[in-house]
Amino acid sequence: MCSPSATLTLWAGSWLAGSSAPDDVLGALHAWAPRHTLAAGDPVTGGRTDLPWSAHANPGSTGVMPLLKLIREELAVPDAELRLVLPVPGDVRGLPMGTAFAADAVESGEGILLGVPDAEGTGLIPSEVDENTLQWTVYSVPMPRTAGPDMSLGEAEYAMREAVRDAADALMRLHTTGLGGGDADPRELIEAELADYSRHTYPEYVPLRAKRILDSADHVAAILTVAQREPASAPTSASAATEHETLLRPLWDAIRAARLVAVHTAAPQSR
Repeated sequence: MCSPSATLTLWAGSWLAGSSAPDDVLGALHAWAPRHTLAAGDPVTGGRTDLPWSAHANPGSTGVMPLLKLIREELAVPDAELRLVLPVPGDVRGLPMGTAFAADAVESGEGILLGVPDAEGTGLIPSEVDENTLQWTVYSVPMPRTAGPDMSLGEAEYAMREAVRDAADALMRLHTTGLGGGDADPRELIEAELADYSRHTYPEYVPLRAKRILDSADHVAAILTVAQREPASAPTSASAATEHETLLRPLWDAIRAARLVAVHTAAPQSR
């Protein structure tokens, strides 16, 4: 699983559909951090939820259960949706633009939207407070209209098969041209990255094809992470940095698109 937001989207959807118990969601989130807290991201939300308004404030609610209570209340309204967002600079699809949530989601690279399209909704963004604590910041947001998927599950699966090959080729090229390097065996480094991903499990209801897409996306991400990190220093010239970006950015874009399609297809309560 790529992020706490993806974990919560899938497991909360499973819980709301009656396929998982609250303890299952608790266990999935505790794989990211043993302690979870809530705080408001803006004064409107602070007044509506009685949470303190500040990313650095002592949270008013601690634990996963207050988070699940908030999600259940937001999705109790007919036509309410649960959506994962994985924005980056230059690709902000699905965000309520001009909001604090949108700006913070781009910085974080992830988030969740809950609510009825074209009505007032709620945003959630996780952030690491320390090695033991993950804080979920809650925002009041205008819920954007539902955006159609960029591709089908079949197209996403094909894209990930191609991306595995292209990522391996890119890693080989970076190492053989001197843009990457180091003495460590890239295969061992990739296996270590994949082991970290594998700590985060999927609900049983997730279709096999969606699981394959998510697993393939994790494999590509592991390869790209190694390619970016080895050696630890950045590319040594402007031309090397440009080639590095040219090789890797399209693959990261493909990973995000495939993950969104797989999660939104799989999660019973998301669209």
